[in-house]
This record gives sequence, C-alpha cells and structure tokens, in this order.
Amino acid sequence: MSLLTTHRLDVALGSQSELDEVCVKHARFIAGLPGGSRGNLSWRNLSGLKLASRDLTGADLTGARLCGADLRSVKLESANLYGADLQNADLTGATLRRADLRGACLRNANLTGADLTEVDLRAGAMAVGDRALGLTLVEHFNADDEKSNPLGAKGSRPKTTGQEIVRADFSGAVLRGARLNRAQLKHSILTGADLTGADLGRADLRGADMRDVILMGANTQAWDITGADLRGALTDDSAAKVSGAISLDVMLREHARWVSSVAEVGAPAVLDGLDLRSLRSLRGFNLSAISARRAIFFGLDMEGVQLQGARLEGADLRGVNLRRADLRGAHLEGAMMAEADLRGARLSPLVLVKSSRRIPTDLTSADLRRANFSGADLRSAVLKDVDLRQGILTGANLEGAQLEFRESYGLKGGPGRE
Repeated sequence: MSLLTTHRLDVALGSQSELDEVCVKHARFIAGLPGGSRGNLSWRNLSGLKLASRDLTGADLTGARLCGADLRSVKLESANLYGADLQNADLTGATLRRADLRGACLRNANLTGADLTEVDLRAGAMAVGDRALGLTLVEHFNADDEKSNPLGAKGSRPKTTGQEIVRADFSGAVLRGARLNRAQLKHSILTGADLTGADLGRADLRGADMRDVILMGANTQAWDITGADLRGALTDDSAAKVSGAISLDVMLREHARWVSSVAEVGAPAVLDGLDLRSLRSLRGFNLSAISARRAIFFGLDMEGVQLQGARLEGADLRGVNLRRADLRGAHLEGAMMAEADLRGARLSPLVLVKSSRRIPTDLTSADLRRANFSGADLRSAVLKDVDLRQGILTGANLEGAQLEFRESYGLKGGPGRE
C-alpha cells in the first residue's frame, strides 16, 4: 500500500524558442497541414514566457507552470490545464471556453475580459508515483513567496492544496455556464463578470468583489458570500418597481407622444435607476431626451430605437441589441456596454436646429469590451478612457473622434472612413 505524502514536482524548464516551435507545429496541426502536431506542454515550466495571442486550442498543458506568463488574448479553448500553475499570469482577454482547469492555481491571475464559458474550475488534485515516497500528492507553492525564498527548505513556503483561485481577477470575464461548485474564490475580483447559468453551489466567495456581476440562471445553493460586495448584481428578479399605478409600457408610450408632439401632449419619462429587463423589447421606440441614468436595459432588443440626447450615464446596456439605433448626442458616460451590438448605429453629434449647436455623443469611461461597432458612425464621439478590448470597429467612421483607449489590444478590424 502506497503512502500518500505531499511534494512539489520539479517540472522541466521550457524556453521561449521551444515554446514558439510548439505553437507553430500546433497551428499546423489545427489547420490540418503536414508537419503539425498537437501542442504538448504538460509538466513544463513556462513561467514568465510569452504566449500572447497564440492559438493553443485543444493543447495539453497538464501540470504546466505558467507563473507570470503573458497569456493575453491567448486561445486555449478545450485545452487541458488540469493542475496548471497560473499564479500572477496575465490572461486578459483570453479564450478558455470548455477548458479543463480543475485543480489549477489562479492566485493573483488577471482574467479581465476572459471568456470562460463552460470552463471546469472544480477542485482537483494530482498524485505521482515515487519509488522512495510511494504515492506523492503534487501541490502548488506560493509564487510570490518563492521569489523571496527560492531555495527554501521543504515545507518552509506556504502551499495550497487542490484548486486555488484566491484573489484572482475575473473582472468582466465571461463565465457563462462555468462549473464552479465548491470553488475557492475567496477575496476574488469578479466585478462585471458574466456568470449566467454558472454552478456556484457551495462556492466560497467570502469577501469577493462581485459588483455588477450577472447571476441570471446561476446555481447559488449553499454558497458562502459572507462579506462579499454584491452591489448592482443582476439576478433573475427583473421586476421593475415604478411608483404609482402607471406601467412602464404606458410611461414609454406617453414619452413617445411627448417627443413627437414637441411637448404638446404626453409626458417625459424618468426611468433613472429602474430595471427594464421585463420589457424584453424596445425595438423602434422613440426615447429621445429620455432620462434613464443607471437604468438596467441588459439584454433588451432595442434595434432602431431613437435615443437622441438621452441621459444614459451609468446605464447597464450589456448585451443590448442597438443595431441602427440613433444615439446622436446621447450621454453615455460610464455606461456598461460590454457585448452590445451597435452595428450601423449613429453616434455622431446631435445638431440643434434653432441654435446650430452640435452636441457630441459622450462615451467617456464607458465599458465597451467586445462591443460591435461595425459600420457605426462615431464621428466626433468622445471616447476618452474607454475600454475597447476585443471591440470590433470594422468600417466604423471615427473622423474627429476623441480617442483615448484604456486598453487597445484585442481590437478587431480597424476604423474606416466614409
């Protein structure tokens, strides 16, 4: 009978040139070209190396050590990362759909804007045979502590057992359908993360930052959210509360009458802070000059809607269909618009007829990650401090726009000119 002990496995040291060669052969393997072979980086020490924007779909990285590695925008779809050590790794914008991350260590990793749809993040453990010690359990050691004590004696450094994601940064990450049951996510940063349909049963989320997280359809049975910040979290409860007997539908129709009659009939709607998801569709509505600061439009169909001069500061427009919408002169400062569809939308200045004054569309500090602006008119738009990671700007007109990207890598296509 083997004795179960704990041990840190010494993985083989990999080099950047070796890594590049594996990636080239794997790319040929994916494309079905001769000379290709599936990427096998299992049990390799790739700490600090660069894999940014590489395609390692289906690659084997079992037990790989990737501490501090540059994995920005890497494609690891369906990859095997069982027991991988990703401490301090930069996975910003990475694609990890259906990846196996059981037993992986993500301490202090940055997964901002990553796509972890259907990823498996359950706890896991690894054991290897050892002639002297018998069955040996492999454990992750704290990479930060190792820097200060690289030759510390066995047992002198803090170590973690099984899955470790303490203080991982999942800001804006797509975790739809992710299996996180019993996951250790204590003190993790999940602001704006999409956890739609995720399994969070018995997950440890104590002290986690979960502001504006999407939890629709998620299993939260027996989870521990002691001390967690859930301000602005979206759940399945989408009932909009409006004071008085008037319904949202009536309010919006009265607003449309007010706009079309130039304030002769009807009444302007004030929807500040309201949850409008129960409406499902606002397609073609005339909501010009409406006040909907911090309102929740999440996932609504708003194709062709008129929102000229609208007050939408801090509004939640994530995943909204705004194709061909008229947003000229709209105030969208600080709006959450990740994955919004703005193809063919009008975001050029609103020209006031009487005074000839031009009011630009203001998107200052807006979250535009993965938003699609293909063919959109963004002339003179204010795009200061915006997050456009993985945004699509193919054919967009940016003439005169005030551009100041918070993060610009990962953009698809490029600005066009009419």
